[in-house]
Amino acid sequence: MPTAIIQARMGATRLPNKMLLHLHGYPIIEWVYRRVLQSKRLDKIIFALPDTEPDDLLAWYLESIGATVFRGSEADLVDRYYKAAKSVTAEDVVRICADNPLICSSEIDRLIDYFMQHKCDYAYNHIPRNNRCPDGLGAEICRMELLEEIHAKTSKPEHREHLFNYLWDHPDQYTIETFNPPGDLAYPELKLDLDTREDYKRLVEKPYRIEMSAMEIVKTALQ
Repeated sequence: MPTAIIQARMGATRLPNKMLLHLHGYPIIEWVYRRVLQSKRLDKIIFALPDTEPDDLLAWYLESIGATVFRGSEADLVDRYYKAAKSVTAEDVVRICADNPLICSSEIDRLIDYFMQHKCDYAYNHIPRNNRCPDGLGAEICRMELLEEIHAKTSKPEHREHLFNYLWDHPDQYTIETFNPPGDLAYPELKLDLDTREDYKRLVEKPYRIEMSAMEIVKTALQ
């Protein structure tokens, strides 16, 4: 079964320290963890955090709620991810961004099922790119072999700072797949991730609950 690796850090430029901002009773990072825990298709969940002092508090909080944490390079995300995956002997890797507090276990599981049933190097349903997925409910998945290849081949900063930039810059070399969600979730105009203060305000203003299903999240967002 796949391993989920959740990338998170405190040093976001547009909204610093957002991982510990509260949303309806819980820090953003706990929303992500508790919602990913509901997945029925994941074997392990591990957080990949920078090994810098500003992230010590985030690591402490995650460990206090029972999460597994790996610390690695802040600038070299590929290396951090690769070593986190190696540390738990991952085979298939699900990338989850902690900027998605409303991520849905059903959409993670839908992605994993799709990946297992189709021959591809990489699949995604976290953004509305060539599909009708909302921004922020899903994830990305690849084989460990692809992560090893990216780690070995890439040297440019733009390919080390983001996990799959190398793959997207060489689409002719890889099989990239996506798919549409069920009709009641097909709202590609919805932005449910957290990048800016305006995003945070929008999330706070809606009555989201941490146990909500994907359909309930979408209905609430559309209100």
